[in-house]
Amino acid sequence: MIEGLKPYPAYKDSGVEWLGKVPAHWEVRRLKRICRLAYGDALATNVRQDGPVPVYGSNGRVGTHSIANTKAPCIVIGRKGSFGKVNLSCEPVFAIDTTFFVDSRFTTEEIHWLYYLLEWLRLDELSKDSAVPGLDREDAYKRIAAVPPLPEQTAIVRFLDWAERRILRVIRARQRQIKLLEEYKQALIHQAVTGKIDIRTGQPYPAYKPSGVEWLCEVPAHWEILPLKWLAKCYRNGATPPTTKNFYYMGGTIPWYSPSSFDSGEIVSAPIRFVSNAAIEDGVARLIHGPALLVIVIGATAGRMTLMEQDGTTNQQITAFELPYDWKTCVFLLRQLRFSESWLRENASTATIPILNTNIVTHLPCLLPPPKERCAIVEYLDAQTAKIDAVIAAARREIELLREYRERLIADVVTGKVDVREIAARLPEEPLEEGAELAALDEAETLAGGGEDEENLGLGAVEEEVEA
Repeated sequence: MIEGLKPYPAYKDSGVEWLGKVPAHWEVRRLKRICRLAYGDALATNVRQDGPVPVYGSNGRVGTHSIANTKAPCIVIGRKGSFGKVNLSCEPVFAIDTTFFVDSRFTTEEIHWLYYLLEWLRLDELSKDSAVPGLDREDAYKRIAAVPPLPEQTAIVRFLDWAERRILRVIRARQRQIKLLEEYKQALIHQAVTGKIDIRTGQPYPAYKPSGVEWLCEVPAHWEILPLKWLAKCYRNGATPPTTKNFYYMGGTIPWYSPSSFDSGEIVSAPIRFVSNAAIEDGVARLIHGPALLVIVIGATAGRMTLMEQDGTTNQQITAFELPYDWKTCVFLLRQLRFSESWLRENASTATIPILNTNIVTHLPCLLPPPKERCAIVEYLDAQTAKIDAVIAAARREIELLREYRERLIADVVTGKVDVREIAARLPEEPLEEGAELAALDEAETLAGGGEDEENLGLGAVEEEVEA
């Protein structure tokens, strides 16, 4: 807790078990007696992408509009989809019909204080049990809160705004740090698997030759350049056994993968289901022997790749290349070929859905250094990326703890567990950061810039931190 925060001099029983005692001079009211949750409007036909007014739906800002239907400042609360999610805007907005909103017309309380109160009330925990979960206004109105006098609400807002700005700055700095670390990690992998740097010396190789490939440029003179199909024992597309025939799936032990099994990891994630030997024997599924490189060739994620370590099967959106190599060589090839994914997407046909031409995929150029060298490269990258991942994990954990601290601080302040009046009176005036809203904390995942940083990390500083 921030140093100097003390409890109020006198408390009273709120009459609500979970709320406990509240400051003696505060009132205890239901939300219905604090504000009215107004319904947003159906989106009008004059919506335009370059409109001056932000449009808010259940998930926050979703577009722009030519007019506003709220006054500033305004709280927007999701009632469908991300129900209960609270956003605060310091400018007029257009609230669409998947939201509730509150502005000065619908409460006599301080809007910024009400925003913090609604965050603490966790309206997202209220949902009707229906096909489409949503926030019911009457259920929300039953929530109980302690309400301080208006001058005290202003002091609470002043303090929480001050604390929030500092928390947000540190979170943004950590997120920028994570972004730089991810970029550094990818640059390190690219330099090693494409031969830009000799990992044994940390310098370029002594001799290079042209690769004739857009994303590879020049490559070490002693590395081979071979099409992917030459490296594979065989390659084949997957298939989907008829779901109407249960015996193809019942008691199945052979994993069956689809594009949804692909993630950022180097090994394919959980199978969608398992198929039986009957599916293989009847030719409605095709057994792939691991290790194999899996490439999505149909769909929005065409070009994505991963490895399958053990035997399995896939659907028809995936082409599998069985590799006759040790596991480290397979990992080396995956890390290298992943840098061609954006090129593959650009070259996919898009008449209806993206489809990769088989000839393009099978002729993907692969760089193959001597066996000992590619093994050394994989071991080097494993060691270096483990260090980077550890720093990233620590930064993410710090962000998580900061968010937990923010929630706890808001709870303690809006329920009167601590008295912030004295410290709020001593806080210096601070101009709002450009483009900053109090709800920006939830949107900070976008790594938005702007505002003062607690740290300013360049790639050089990132490298030093990893080594430390």
